[in-house]
Amino acid sequence: QVQLVESGGGLVQAGGSLRLSCAASGRTFSSYAMGWFRQAPGKEREFVARVSWSATITSYADSVKGRFTISRDNAKNTVYLQMNDLKPEDPAVYYCAADSGGSGLRIKTPSRYHYWGQGTQVTVSS
Repeated sequence: QVQLVESGGGLVQAGGSLRLSCAASGRTFSSYAMGWFRQAPGKEREFVARVSWSATITSYADSVKGRFTISRDNAKNTVYLQMNDLKPEDPAVYYCAADSGGSGLRIKTPSRYHYWGQGTQVTVSS
């Protein structure tokens, strides 16, 4: 089992940057692909980015491609989301999630991910 704790959210001006972190407990962290999702009020949870267990493969939502970068440090049991050029449409609660594989669901589907953090709020002021 994996427990996930996000941090790094906050208030930033449009065009600014934030780096989110997700610390994982458990010795098997390096075997999980990790994803970031976000959910704004009144909207469904949406895929943001994903990194493979080896950090060699990354995927991004079109809306963040070129602005956000996902990375991981398996030695520190941590996954990161560097967010640059934040826009008014980016505010949401951001969640990290762990995928142990085998579900057959698409990688952008929240139900594919087995473990979730509690989320961290990102707010962007214009």
